[in-house]
Amino acid sequence: MPKDTTITARVDSRVKAKAKKVLTKVGMTPSDAFNLFLHQVILHGGLPFDVRIPNKETRAAIAELDAGKGERHTGSTREIFDRIIKSDE
Repeated sequence: MPKDTTITARVDSRVKAKAKKVLTKVGMTPSDAFNLFLHQVILHGGLPFDVRIPNKETRAAIAELDAGKGERHTGSTREIFDRIIKSDE
């Protein structure tokens, strides 16, 4: 299917730069990712993920992290899960 139209979106420059860095690692451009997103919207008949208002607990956790507190994790998801599993043993 030919790409014959343009969509312009305004985003925070830091968000764009961080997303581009991640997408480059998986061999995609922001345009590729946006096209993939739009195809998923079509397939799902809506957004391809749940969009919900955060509950009280989630809002508290977000506020805690915004205040520079709380627990932060680094590394891949696999590494985090491995650490959690090892600590439970």
